[in-house]
Amino acid sequence: MMAIGDALLEVRGLRKLFPAKTGLFAGSAMVHAVDGVSFAIQQGETLGLVGESGCGKSTTGKLILRLHDPTEGEIVWRGRRIDRLDRADMRPVRRELQAVFQDPYSSLNPRMRAGDIVAEPIRNYESLPTTEVRSRTEQLFERVGLRTEQMVKYPYEFSGGQRQRLGIARALSVHPRLIVCDEPVSALDVSVQAQVINLLMDLQAELKLSYLFVAHDLAVVEHISHRVAVMYLGKIVEIAPKRTIFTRPQHPYTEALLEAVPVPNPASRRKRRVLGGDVPSPIHPPPGCRFHTRCPYAEERCRREEPLLKEVSAGQWVACHLR
Repeated sequence: MMAIGDALLEVRGLRKLFPAKTGLFAGSAMVHAVDGVSFAIQQGETLGLVGESGCGKSTTGKLILRLHDPTEGEIVWRGRRIDRLDRADMRPVRRELQAVFQDPYSSLNPRMRAGDIVAEPIRNYESLPTTEVRSRTEQLFERVGLRTEQMVKYPYEFSGGQRQRLGIARALSVHPRLIVCDEPVSALDVSVQAQVINLLMDLQAELKLSYLFVAHDLAVVEHISHRVAVMYLGKIVEIAPKRTIFTRPQHPYTEALLEAVPVPNPASRRKRRVLGGDVPSPIHPPPGCRFHTRCPYAEERCRREEPLLKEVSAGQWVACHLR
């Protein structure tokens, strides 16, 4: 596949199958949630991971965090495989891999005060005097735009945007290198979304953080990402630098996603490609190219042979027989 270099994180052929829990074949069939995903993230880089709901974006992030164990494949963190580490060996790695989740309220303990929520990871990983823990917690509150006097409040006393800032402060508390941002602004108002995105970008510049930014909002992804990976039914169909993806998409699915983005100009008119049919079942994915059942350009080869990711221009990789 693509040249990796000195990647901070490298994912190779990652797969995750879940047993089907409902329907006629419950227990006997498998859901192909993530099916052969490979990519790398460099230090200080943001990789945007986009696609329709159910395509496997969030599961990919959880596999990297080892919230799920992969069925197959490798997760290489700073040159070391972590996909088979036990809980004890994963503990120091978890400090470097943190997460900011979609719903800022459900990801916070409602019975804990805000200051304790942020301080808890510090106490878990470091033996520090109480005064130093409090000092660091105050610094984290100020860094994410919260007031130190808010440390005594409970999560329900914060607005949605403030709760997400609290989640970011908690993630930062143990000095991570990579943060998996799983739809971190989709539950927020548009004006608040911009504030949180700008905060994440400022923190990245200041602390040299890397992000895996999982989202379905392409406007947000375009603003924050350096590179973008497009997923469809458990597979990456295109990955390229942000500018290339948004100006010269090569996969028909990427083109359709971009054409579906609303234009903030009522007078603007543009032709939109409407995809026919529904997303196939991840329990029984179609043979060949998984997108061929909805692709307007599909040929007989697409129905029989699965396309592999290949480089069609500098840094742009596409899984399509027509490219």
